[in-house]
Amino acid sequence: MKSPVVKRSIVIAGHKTSVSLEDAFWDALKEIAGHRRLTLSDLVATIDSGRNQGNLSSAIRLFVLDHYRGAATTGRSQNVTERASAGGLPVA
Repeated sequence: MKSPVVKRSIVIAGHKTSVSLEDAFWDALKEIAGHRRLTLSDLVATIDSGRNQGNLSSAIRLFVLDHYRGAATTGRSQNVTERASAGGLPVA
């Protein structure tokens, strides 16, 4: 059975590291980076620098969850919530 978690390499602040995330979180992270006009590496570096504890994969999952919860709460776009749901992300 194939694991739903995918390990990928990413360069953060000039250092290569690997991050294990489910495809839905990778897709959401890429979407958020695109909307913010950031590279995936730059967005992950921002998440990494802002975390107080835990591993990077967990910090990314919490960031994505917070992003979509905020979008749903502010009513910015129902499409964002629908895309998150279709991608397998939890929607409040």
